[in-house]
Amino acid sequence: MSTTSVTSIQFPLDRDERQLWAGVPRPGIMLRPSDVFVIPFSFLWAGFAVFWELSVLRDGAPGFFALWGIPFVLMGIYITVGRFFVDAVRRGRTTYAVTSTRVLIETGRVGPFAGSTRSLALRTLGEVTLRERANGTGTITFGALPPFGAALAGSSWPGGTQIPAFESIPDARRVNDIIREAQTAAGSSR
Repeated sequence: MSTTSVTSIQFPLDRDERQLWAGVPRPGIMLRPSDVFVIPFSFLWAGFAVFWELSVLRDGAPGFFALWGIPFVLMGIYITVGRFFVDAVRRGRTTYAVTSTRVLIETGRVGPFAGSTRSLALRTLGEVTLRERANGTGTITFGALPPFGAALAGSSWPGGTQIPAFESIPDARRVNDIIREAQTAAGSSR
């Protein structure tokens, strides 16, 4: 897969700002390092919730108990299967850009969640981490990784803190070099 051309995706720019690179994350269903922990937990959660709900229905317990289990079954379905589809849709509506002064991450609307644009100034970007795979795709993270590092980065647990990142982009090392050069240029133009 080739890197998306700078001219094919154009962000609105500030005056005297140049777009240096633009791209999109890898499309489709994707497993992350955090899934090593989340998948077993999701099977336990969903299994217990379904067991509870079936036991309540089989034993003829009061209707309240049957209703009580429904949200847990729905959450089990989401964390076991649904989150992979939500993540694929979110990445399918995401674009990235590096300009002469900032890094941009734009995500379109996904279901009931509004879209957003994050703009991170190159001068104050802080820690930038590149995680690269053998095929050249990788993730560039902007900010400190969580305590368990790459294993938990990128997990899309509801309500969890999301570290800004260019996720699963082709030719990640080249993009990382573009960011570093732009940071140097932005820092020297003060």
